[in-house]
Amino acid sequence: MAKVITQDLLNQYDLELLTGEAGVHREIHTSDISRPGVEMTGYFKYYPKERLQVLGKTEVSYLNELTNEQLKERMAKLCTDVTPGILVTRGLEIPQELVDAAEAGGVPLMKSPHKTTRVISRLTNFLETKFAPFTAIHGVLVDIYGIGVLITGNSGVGKSETALELVKRGHRLVADDSVEIRQEDYDTLIGNSPPLIEHLLEIRGLGIINVMTLFGAGSVRSHKRITLVINLELWEKDKQYDRVGLEEETMSIMDVDVPKATIPVRPGRNLAVIIEVAAMNFRLKRMGINAAEEFSERLTKVIETGEDTQISPEDRTED
Repeated sequence: MAKVITQDLLNQYDLELLTGEAGVHREIHTSDISRPGVEMTGYFKYYPKERLQVLGKTEVSYLNELTNEQLKERMAKLCTDVTPGILVTRGLEIPQELVDAAEAGGVPLMKSPHKTTRVISRLTNFLETKFAPFTAIHGVLVDIYGIGVLITGNSGVGKSETALELVKRGHRLVADDSVEIRQEDYDTLIGNSPPLIEHLLEIRGLGIINVMTLFGAGSVRSHKRITLVINLELWEKDKQYDRVGLEEETMSIMDVDVPKATIPVRPGRNLAVIIEVAAMNFRLKRMGINAAEEFSERLTKVIETGEDTQISPEDRTED
């Protein structure tokens, strides 16, 4: 899990730090954000002090209704030694008692000019991305017609060479050799390249090439959602491969099952074209068009009815 501190939020967003400079290096351990409405009333029994605290129009308006003594007491309890920060939205005027309590407790007190819901949404997305489960897989990730295709297989099977051909055909490289994958949602996997080898492709006999330098900025992407896995394996003469397409394999990456297809490799097969067609066929399936199922239905109908689907010579018409 990545390490996130309050200073990262200040660097990422348009936030103004009012006080609490000593606490900007406090760590944030959860993507959950708290709006301490109940705490404003004085009930701190279940106060989630380890979360980032966000005060909007409702909370600040309530604070303005309190007496000075109530404000001092509750703001002191709000600003604990583990609270990573307090953020006031909408550019609202902040009570002096909160400023004093934050300064005394070393809690970063920040201000944003934006609406509360927008601020919470952006902060939550940022933190969930940082805290998302993470893994790395040996393979190549390519964006083919908007489909994130993860190409896997044993070393030397031709993954990088296939990716190079796909780039030449107008598709975009995301990562080669090592693909870093994070699970941003329960069914969403985002892949990217390690910074050290970003935009680089290793071709045996040729060496390392920079895809962006050779083919332009339109040939690469920084990250892409993984929706299809293509596994390349050397052709085995005695193995039965799927010839119709009715069998649906999946590959489990963390908690997500991703559709998978296995393509045998042997001389004379154009892997780049096959993978390109596999991506297009996958798009059609998502649109409800499945050629394998249509063929199966036709075959079942012929078997059940006994009709001959061939056209006799006399029924044919000349163009």
